[in-house]
Amino acid sequence: MSAPIPTRPAAASTFALVKWSIFAVLILSYILVYFHRMAPGVVAEYLMAAFRTTGSSLGTLSALYFIVYACMQIPSGIIADTLGTRASVIGGNLVAGVGSLCFGLADTFAMACLGRVLVGLGVSVIFVSIMKSNSLWFTERVFGLMSGLTLLIGNLGSVLAAGPLAGLLAYFTWRAVFIGIGLLSLALGLVAVLVVRNRPEDLGYPPVNAIGAAPAGREGRWWRSLFSVVATRRIWPGFWVQFGMIGGLYSFMGLWGVPYLRDVFAVQRAVAAQHMTVMLLAFAFGALFFGWFSDRIGRRKAPLLFCVALYVAVWLALVYLPWQPGLAGMLLFAAMGVAGSGFVLTFAAAKELIDPRLSGMAVSVVNTGCFIGTALMQPLFGYLADLAWDGRIVNDIRVYAVADYQRGFFLMLAFAAIAVLGALCLRETNCRNISADR
Repeated sequence: MSAPIPTRPAAASTFALVKWSIFAVLILSYILVYFHRMAPGVVAEYLMAAFRTTGSSLGTLSALYFIVYACMQIPSGIIADTLGTRASVIGGNLVAGVGSLCFGLADTFAMACLGRVLVGLGVSVIFVSIMKSNSLWFTERVFGLMSGLTLLIGNLGSVLAAGPLAGLLAYFTWRAVFIGIGLLSLALGLVAVLVVRNRPEDLGYPPVNAIGAAPAGREGRWWRSLFSVVATRRIWPGFWVQFGMIGGLYSFMGLWGVPYLRDVFAVQRAVAAQHMTVMLLAFAFGALFFGWFSDRIGRRKAPLLFCVALYVAVWLALVYLPWQPGLAGMLLFAAMGVAGSGFVLTFAAAKELIDPRLSGMAVSVVNTGCFIGTALMQPLFGYLADLAWDGRIVNDIRVYAVADYQRGFFLMLAFAAIAVLGALCLRETNCRNISADR
């Protein structure tokens, strides 16, 4: 049952203003998370020319973000459950800001890699902190909807990193863009000092949700809590869904999609970025829809199964059916974005399968899957493309043939099969916490 929140009109309106102000700062930070995640795909040719990289080296540069992000997910959950959202978001924005400045000013490949590592380190704490904050500032009956809303707005960063970024590159260098984003991250860190608070109780309000209101791990026993989360087998199917489905989707949207359209179909970067924008918008609005729809029907597993099945079907269509960029291509990419958006349900399920006090750790364990998958797939895709590369270079950029890309697509299909198995094994929660159920 939910604990009462302020009922007097003035108190209630003040409480609403506070919680939505906190959400606004967090979500602005999260928009930058997605920007950094997807931007390398649009600036890939500039990076290849600036640092004279191979496909596998470019994949590694992009994947460093995901490697660090994956390694930090469990620590992020621990930080969110112990120190709280405020410390996470302040520190994360400051580190990410320094990393983006370093990346934009890099004159060597090693310096660019260092910047990418710092960006990944800084932004890695943001998402889990938002999910933890949502679980404490909003009632549990709207958690699925808030998860979808978070991903919808956060994905605006992905959209900005596609078509709008391609347009900006006509007026500014890629270095200037990343320097500007770094300065914005530093500013958000300072705003978070003034606005963000961990729990309603920190400002004198009663807890919104009676269960799980107290923080976990304050007594120095966080490792026991972490062990109990990791040892809970029923949260792991969500990890494998994210590993197989979102690992492939992020690899395609965030790095290889634009070069694929450029090399195979000879379209301009701006046109290729438009296709990515369509996919990202479908991904964003799909997350909001499936979060709402799942709450509405009281089911998590069935919508997730539909999404992973659609994801596999779209990859098969992309590989085997004749299609061209334009309307057909955009419809295909939109379908892939919608299919991938169903992963939002793995977060809701994770929260409902574990002691609510440990929701940050549970979400972080599941969330690790997509970043491990992406960190593996981006360089592996580049390695497979390099294997039979015919040596063609245009303006210091490697150009790959359709067969080079298709080897990477088959890799993505193999990962997608893992996601299907994970969805089949997910336990239905009926949109309620079942951690006490046997």
